[in-house]
Amino acid sequence: MSVQTTTPSSAPITLERTVVKSWKAPIFFGIFALVALLAFGVFGREGFSTFRLSTSYDLIQIPDISLPTRATGWIIGILLLALTALSAWIVNQGRKTPLWLTIVFGVLFMVGFLTWTSAGSLLPVPGLLIGAVSLSVPLIFGAMSGVISERSGVINIAIEGQLLAGAFTSAMVASITRQPLLGLVAAMIAGVLVSFVLAAFAIKYVVDQIIVGVVLNVLVTGLTGFLYSQVLQENAALLNSPPRFERIPIPGLVSIPIIGPVLFNQTIIVYVMYITVAVVAYALFRTRWGLRTRSVGEHPTAADTVGIKVNMTRFINVSIGGAIAGFGGAYFTLGSVGSFTKEMTAGAGFIALAAVIFGRWDPIRAMLAGLLFGFATNLQSVLGIIGSPLPSEFLLMLPYIVTIFAVAGFVGQSRAPAADGKPYIKA
Repeated sequence: MSVQTTTPSSAPITLERTVVKSWKAPIFFGIFALVALLAFGVFGREGFSTFRLSTSYDLIQIPDISLPTRATGWIIGILLLALTALSAWIVNQGRKTPLWLTIVFGVLFMVGFLTWTSAGSLLPVPGLLIGAVSLSVPLIFGAMSGVISERSGVINIAIEGQLLAGAFTSAMVASITRQPLLGLVAAMIAGVLVSFVLAAFAIKYVVDQIIVGVVLNVLVTGLTGFLYSQVLQENAALLNSPPRFERIPIPGLVSIPIIGPVLFNQTIIVYVMYITVAVVAYALFRTRWGLRTRSVGEHPTAADTVGIKVNMTRFINVSIGGAIAGFGGAYFTLGSVGSFTKEMTAGAGFIALAAVIFGRWDPIRAMLAGLLFGFATNLQSVLGIIGSPLPSEFLLMLPYIVTIFAVAGFVGQSRAPAADGKPYIKA
């Protein structure tokens, strides 16, 4: 006679959790650590690398730092190997490599690279950082535009066109009126108009969003190029000589060593950028608008059932993103160059889109990614000035190499909003 044992229905059920270990970060860390150890240590350069950390008007003067080039390369290479081992141990425990570890690794590698490339030269750190922030401004505005649009479910490939439209319009309006503030307003309107076209075709007529974005970029590039050749160049004194915003130093803060002249001696456009990032980050995760935006980007059907107008919300958010990108485009003409030139954005919109992906559709992370890409762009100019041993062709490729590695490697596992790029048709 067999006895059958049954488990009481009230017994707890234990669910096993599947841990997925992603070794992408440790592998990339290991590759870069070995490159650093070989390039900066084994085959390192002799001599000393000098870093200037203060400007003449800093309240506290920091003396120049001189480091032995090869010895510093050995130390940094060993530290990078230690961080690689730490990342591998963390992943082996079933956890993700934390963001702070990636930042520390990147900073150390960059210090080693700058030490190696500036052997026997003087590298002005404040100048390098000031240029990086300046080049990052349109990227960060474009990234904020991309975050808002894609969080609501619309892929904004047209950031490049919005930046270019803002740059062109701000230059012409500010030149005619001699009022740069009116140029900023006109740039925002131009960005909104471009976004209207994107929203109309992508949301109302359900056209493929990527195709619409690419077509808009080509359209704006061709239109602004034609008007520049036929209109602006014919009367540059009247139509293409806008007054630029002056730098506004913030008393006290501007005298802080290193970060003072970098962050607190900027134009009004840069200060607005600080506010924009903070407002977008707060509004997206702390307000009703942010909750509705994220809901229509993640699950539009569920949002519709609770009374949220999905397509209207998307239309409004794409328009807001267009205004922000247009404002960022005005920086080219009213804060940096001082006039409009054909295709002057030079792919900044696509790098901004890469910053959105690298930042995992988070405003703060996207801002940091924009700063990284701006730093890489300015670095190739500075290295060319101080006489870097790297070939000039490699220096020109540097910002794009950083973009590729950042998006493909260090970003780790990245998931876009579930409904991103998917049109919503109400049943």
